[in-house]
Amino acid sequence: MPRFLLALLLLPCGLCGAEPVVIPTFHSLGLYWSPKGGDKGRQVLVRYRAAGEGAWQEALPLRFHPISKTKEDLADYRGSIVHLEPGSEYQVELKLEGTTKRAEMKARTWREHFPEGEVVRVGSRRSPLEITESGLPDAWRVIDGRGATLDMRHEHDACITVDASYVILRGFTLRGAGRNGEDLQRIIGAITILGGHDIVIEDCDIADWGRHNPETGFGRDYDAAIFSRDQNVARLIVQRCLLHHPAEDANHWHEPEYPTHPEGPQCITLFNSAGNHVIRYNECWSDPEHRFNDIIGGGDNGSFRGSPGPDSDIYGNVLRDCWDDGLEVEGGGRNVRVWGNYVTQAVNMIANAATSIGPLYIWGNVTGRCQATPELPGYSFLKMGNAGGEKWMTGLQYIFHNTVFDEDGWLPSGGLGGDRIVKHATSRNNLLPIRSERDPMVSSAEENKGNDFDYDLTNGRVPEEMQRHGIHGLPRYAKGSGFDPATRTGRFQLTPDSPGAAVGQPIPNFTPTYSGPAPDFGAHQRGAPPLRFGVPAATR
Repeated sequence: MPRFLLALLLLPCGLCGAEPVVIPTFHSLGLYWSPKGGDKGRQVLVRYRAAGEGAWQEALPLRFHPISKTKEDLADYRGSIVHLEPGSEYQVELKLEGTTKRAEMKARTWREHFPEGEVVRVGSRRSPLEITESGLPDAWRVIDGRGATLDMRHEHDACITVDASYVILRGFTLRGAGRNGEDLQRIIGAITILGGHDIVIEDCDIADWGRHNPETGFGRDYDAAIFSRDQNVARLIVQRCLLHHPAEDANHWHEPEYPTHPEGPQCITLFNSAGNHVIRYNECWSDPEHRFNDIIGGGDNGSFRGSPGPDSDIYGNVLRDCWDDGLEVEGGGRNVRVWGNYVTQAVNMIANAATSIGPLYIWGNVTGRCQATPELPGYSFLKMGNAGGEKWMTGLQYIFHNTVFDEDGWLPSGGLGGDRIVKHATSRNNLLPIRSERDPMVSSAEENKGNDFDYDLTNGRVPEEMQRHGIHGLPRYAKGSGFDPATRTGRFQLTPDSPGAAVGQPIPNFTPTYSGPAPDFGAHQRGAPPLRFGVPAATR
């Protein structure tokens, strides 16, 4: 990956202007352009093609949406091209609508495998491993822990600390991170990233991390399997990892002796990083006595950065067993892309309060049991709303082709935020059944602004001016639908006569392949193979 990208991520950005900038990942390209003459009445039209191909493909247009009082937005027009092939070169054309202004560029997605240099094999140990020596862009340093167990027995805070770049941590079994009796304000991680960029954590098995908080009787907040609070960390890749069974439990919202916001362990915790991360094909789970607070998240929610950081992808993960947010993608949300995840046993399945820069893309995800306590159902598919005040609700959000699956009646009370304030969000082709027809799928709050909700299916209440092509009702699924935990696959296809079948609106670059006159609502098109999640989804 080119060195200039790190500099770009850390610039306050005088760089992004008349010349467009592209920031890649494995499957996506983040686009930035500030052409002269741009305004709210003009979109930037986007098309792309793989090198050597003749036919162009259309992508979702970019909208003029500068954010005041920050340079973290990088450009007036921002957006993404998705579902690309890794390690491939693409030609991209941008055109300012209604003008002759055009820009063309070539960009390459990341290769799946990085060039490996020195390989350091590590054996089992009971003291932390410190990674301070960097590799090179063309010779990444591999720290190979396959067959090794690093068990700290709760005598040390971290199993591994990283302050280096171009490194790969591979195959470690990590246990027992976190000394009890230490400062409550300090957060620990079994893998703690102190600094660096271009870091891969893959094929690791992490459990039994975290510390006890004697003041609450639960775990200490944000203690994580993988943790960083360094704001310069860029291009962290976490893939094919098993993150499970922390040492402590999180409280739920209605705990008899501690009824407050959940506090306790998480799987991945990132604070205000430089971003361009990829979190994919991981499996995060636990048991009833060792729940997570959020599974993947961090902070700051009311900010122009937040978690996971700009130009980041989260996809293909299995996420379950928490008392707050399954996925927390809150803060700036600038070209943050969340797709193809399976989330269950959470209060809010995906949290996006607030999005200050955007665009945040949430598509093709499936959610199951929405649950706030062992006895009470949970809240929302998407949390929406504000964090730190409405001043942070300034970024664009796109919500496409998601499925809220009725797992034994544990439906959320709200779809797109329920009764919370929602701003600058566009939805299409979602299956959003909720618990009761009396509950709002989306609020009618006077503060709502800039929303475009249509072509969704719900049984909940919606404001009169919304969902002009939407459907009021419940989906009907094909026989045998649901998630198979043994294979980590799922079938969530509609029956041919179900509401929402073959009546969707095609969305350039986001709607999956479909047959018939129009796409189905939801994440799984009829005729497609089963959806795949977690580690098995990494093999194609």
